[in-house]
Amino acid sequence: MSRLLVRATLLTLTLAVSLARAQTAAPAAPLTLEECIARAMKKNFDLQISGFSTDVAKEALNVAQAGFDPTITASANRGLTQAASTTSSLDGTTATGPRADNTSGSIGVNQLLSQTNGTLGLSTGVTRAGTNSRFSTLNPVFGDSITATLSQPLLKNAGGTVAKANVERNKLGLSIAQLNYQSSVLTVVLNTETAYNNLVSARETLRIRQLSLDLAQKLFDENQARRTTGVMTDLDVLTAEVGVNNARLAVIQAEQGVRTAEDALLQLMNSDSFDQRPGSVAFAELKGEAPAFDASYKLARDNSPDYLAQAKAIQQSEIDLTTAKSAKLPSLNLNGSLGYTANDKSYSDAIGNLPTDHGNNWSLGVIYTMPWGMKADNARYRSALATLNSQKTRLAQLDQSLIVNVRTAVRSVQTNLASVEIAAKATELSVRQYEAQKARFDAGLSTSRLVLQAQDDLETARFNELSAKVSLRNALAQLHRLETSSFQRFGIQLTP
Repeated sequence: MSRLLVRATLLTLTLAVSLARAQTAAPAAPLTLEECIARAMKKNFDLQISGFSTDVAKEALNVAQAGFDPTITASANRGLTQAASTTSSLDGTTATGPRADNTSGSIGVNQLLSQTNGTLGLSTGVTRAGTNSRFSTLNPVFGDSITATLSQPLLKNAGGTVAKANVERNKLGLSIAQLNYQSSVLTVVLNTETAYNNLVSARETLRIRQLSLDLAQKLFDENQARRTTGVMTDLDVLTAEVGVNNARLAVIQAEQGVRTAEDALLQLMNSDSFDQRPGSVAFAELKGEAPAFDASYKLARDNSPDYLAQAKAIQQSEIDLTTAKSAKLPSLNLNGSLGYTANDKSYSDAIGNLPTDHGNNWSLGVIYTMPWGMKADNARYRSALATLNSQKTRLAQLDQSLIVNVRTAVRSVQTNLASVEIAAKATELSVRQYEAQKARFDAGLSTSRLVLQAQDDLETARFNELSAKVSLRNALAQLHRLETSSFQRFGIQLTP
């Protein structure tokens, strides 16, 4: 019964391996790491989302700058007032009550002054006033006017720094959004490079598993042949058969790992179809010397988007602190106006008289206000100061993190360079040990169990070498992300 179960399991595994091989039977064009990076740069979802954030920041800056655009105002009004009856002889009416028929229109422009944070206005208007009073010398009377106004803060919120604070803050916000986009690009490049290396590893794992299966199958066939001559026992054959089954199961699991790695890479590239499997992949050639901490840290410190974005955030907090400090002052506003008016029997006459024959008016005043104790404004200032100190502390923390991360990445690269060399020697040794054990077995001086053990040792050595190669390349990818040298490595040009 147990033999039937083993046979059934063997058949099932054989069919599964055949199906897996059929799925990989249609090879696609070779796929390089550079091609994967290029596709991810065009279609990756994270980069698209980050790009929208940059667009939002650009429009926020446009909104802030629009605050200094002139504001045009225009109005038109017509009204009629008819009293029920005359109540005084001074009304100038007898049969009916006083009536006023007025029409007016005006147009003006207001401008926020970026140098002082004051508001300058200029307006002009025309009027027509009709009445039924017999005392009116002009009926209807037409008027024209021009008026200039100024409202200027003298203490609180005074000056160009406060006036332009919102614009400067949003300029920094746009820079931060662009730096965050750079950070997203570096992360996508790192993830894509890691996924590519993982796919190379998964396919190499499948190849190693297949080599082990071929060796196990060869041993099983030899044991069967030797059993017929009485050299091998049923136990030897069963041992080899179990080795074949284990090797087949490992192949199936390796194929599953390949498909998972393929999907991960296709997802990063936002592939149109997950049915089209990536073509052949291979580890990128390693170039350059072993990294040094000082050079890598300088690159990271000078170019890290996260570090530079935090420095911009500190500048934003400094602007907030400046405006909060200005807001602590009492409010003292200067308001002034100067106007000229002219009246006549027609619009054209009234407009023509304004330059030479006009009336005039002016006003000048100040308004002082101060909340009792200034508690709210003082609290806002302390809050802005605390925020600034928090941002500076965060920058120091990022600097420390850069030091630690770069040190770790450099050590990882250096360690894995040595690991790859050592693992390659270990694989070479395991190959020779397996060949020697197999030769002893062929000469009848060893057992199937010892051959399978040597085969397992060889497989382990191959996996150790593969793991070292993957770890080395992933460590380099992480270091390049910290240095931001990924832009140069893959020729990535980011438009501002």
